[in-house]
Amino acid sequence: MAENTLDEFLSVLNEQQRQAVVHEGSPLLILAGAGSGKTRVITTKIAYLIGEKQVNPYSILSVTFTKKAANEMRERAVAMEPLAEKAQIRTFHSFGSWILRRYSEEVGISSAFTVYDENDMAVILKRAVSSLDKNEVKAAVKQISLAKDYCLGPNDNLSIIPSDFDLPDIYKKYEERLRATGNVDFGDLILLPVTLMDESPDIAAQIHSRFNVFLVDEYQDSNIAQDKFLQKISGVEEGYNNYVCVVGDDDQSIYKFRGAEVQNILKFPENYPGTQIIRLERNYRSTTEILDAASLVVSKNENRLGKTLISDKGEGGMPVIAYLPDQTNELMFVSDLIEKSVKKDGNYSDWAIMYRTNAQSRAFEKDFMNKKIPYVLIGSLRFYEREEIKDALAYLALCVNPKDEVSFSRIINKPTRGIGEKTQEKILDSSRIKYGDGGYTYKNIIETLDSMKDDLSKKAGEGAKSFIQLYETLLNSFDESKSLSSFIEKLITLSGLDTYHKESDPVDGEVRRENLLEFINDGLDFKCTKEGLLEFLDLINLERSNELKNGTDSNNAVTLITLHNTKGLEFKKVIISGVEQGLFPSELKTGLDLEEERRLFYVGITRAKEELYITSTGSRLIRGQWKPMSPSIFLNEAEEAFKVVGQKPKPQAMWGYGGSGYNSYGGYTRKPKSELEQKWSVGTKLYNDDYGYGVVVSARMNGTDYIIEVQFETGAVKKFLPEYQSKSLQIIK
Repeated sequence: MAENTLDEFLSVLNEQQRQAVVHEGSPLLILAGAGSGKTRVITTKIAYLIGEKQVNPYSILSVTFTKKAANEMRERAVAMEPLAEKAQIRTFHSFGSWILRRYSEEVGISSAFTVYDENDMAVILKRAVSSLDKNEVKAAVKQISLAKDYCLGPNDNLSIIPSDFDLPDIYKKYEERLRATGNVDFGDLILLPVTLMDESPDIAAQIHSRFNVFLVDEYQDSNIAQDKFLQKISGVEEGYNNYVCVVGDDDQSIYKFRGAEVQNILKFPENYPGTQIIRLERNYRSTTEILDAASLVVSKNENRLGKTLISDKGEGGMPVIAYLPDQTNELMFVSDLIEKSVKKDGNYSDWAIMYRTNAQSRAFEKDFMNKKIPYVLIGSLRFYEREEIKDALAYLALCVNPKDEVSFSRIINKPTRGIGEKTQEKILDSSRIKYGDGGYTYKNIIETLDSMKDDLSKKAGEGAKSFIQLYETLLNSFDESKSLSSFIEKLITLSGLDTYHKESDPVDGEVRRENLLEFINDGLDFKCTKEGLLEFLDLINLERSNELKNGTDSNNAVTLITLHNTKGLEFKKVIISGVEQGLFPSELKTGLDLEEERRLFYVGITRAKEELYITSTGSRLIRGQWKPMSPSIFLNEAEEAFKVVGQKPKPQAMWGYGGSGYNSYGGYTRKPKSELEQKWSVGTKLYNDDYGYGVVVSARMNGTDYIIEVQFETGAVKKFLPEYQSKSLQIIK
């Protein structure tokens, strides 16, 4: 590298960035605040080490978390110093694979191993433990993967991982079957190299000698296994004097659900003696006022190393908290902001709307389609293209058209009823009425199923009977005095779709359930009659068509995105919606979990470059009913940094949580008439041996019985009769 070229690259760095680039000797922790140019620092540091300090590029290992980020890092480093091409710039897992291919014989695997994904793992596990059903296999695969993220083998203490199985036994049988194939799974790419270096000091010494410089990006996203991996390959435990530099932001650690452990970055100085900390605090993205709001939010966390962001852009407008009466007003407020901005020569693409859960996108999708506002949905399918919503629509379609072959085939065995594809084809063959030259139509498929149920296998016959009973129950549930939402809710519950989708995917199951509950709201404006259902389905089909035409590929569209998906992105104007207690954060979030929710809010705020709006409503549409909401605790903590518009709602009980004086329907509660009602009121926190910790979300008299509904931290919602079941429920003070 020419000296003047290096000077040119160094000259654009601020003082903190330059200090981080030229630092040498002791371990280094670069605390890189949001928008502070950390990628520039780490890539310049690679070029500096090679071009200025004459470090052998073969001895440099730089790791990050995605292939895209690694490729970008390599391209930028090579642009500054061509010899950087010879450095190892990889993902954690790619480097783990690099080690395993060189020492495969010592590990006991094939040198030509392939890496199994979760679907492959499920096949292996099912063959190893045939007694597990499909859902149990999925759950066990997740638990085994989590164990490997914790750097735990089958013989280690696995009590940290909640499981309904004998996890050590299942894990052991899975490992035996996996090792017999000579292949590895994703978790092995970290766990096996750590184990190898633990058990083979000579091999560990070879790796320590091969690499002298270790650079890690996005360190706040590392899990326990990756943290141990870094300690092993760097040789810090053995006293090797290799150079270790990690870059990250403890305030942006938001992926605990994926295994990320914020303590890795917090304890880095403890694990690497003599660590120097350099803070990158100059922000090149946001205005002073936005950064002040972000700093005030995250300052409420106790577990952080601390930094103060300073805007390079200078001052701008005050960020806004908009307290709105209800969700309808929230939609009006958001669309008005966007449309007025576009009329003033702005672009739709300037705007991003962020929310805590996927289901919250639905209201915006529907409103934007009606108002012809183009949008793109990031990180998930459009609402009506989601599997669980298509399933619910298929049930509804079959209720008005029992000849609908496509809908019948989609849901007859969902949830499983023992009616497989061959049996379905027999049923459909019997339903076909041929005419003309090869044409055919269908008679009533449900009636055909009823006539054939006794001729099917025992399991399929029982499944057919249960489906027919469900179908007849639904047809008898039309009630003109109610809205169609009540019918949809009954369908989702009685069909078992909510439970099926929640349990079918241990990670995304609760999201799918939330989407089904959000779907209930769509029926609110329609009568609970067949005619109302037909009108509803006609509108849905039109909206599904509009979804596909609504600017999905447009470069000028509003971005709809969950807060978790915003990491690394930036937008001119940001709206964070639904910042209400029980929604963001969930009322069940406490302690360290609440701190992560607060970091998530911080990440959302720091995506905004010029304008920031926070919306909080006094009531929101939940399961087809308006429920009272209260402002998030985060707004109470940081309101002084915002301009407030609208009237702040008085504290009240959300649809599930907290408060006193309001019931779950928004009205004042009557005075308790019994000790039972006083003891088991809305907001009471409790523990159940089967479901864990939960909170009473509704309570009512049903004749002479007092019924409570409890939402557990797992997402499960269960009903109890405390008069008879109090022994299984322990109140938490």
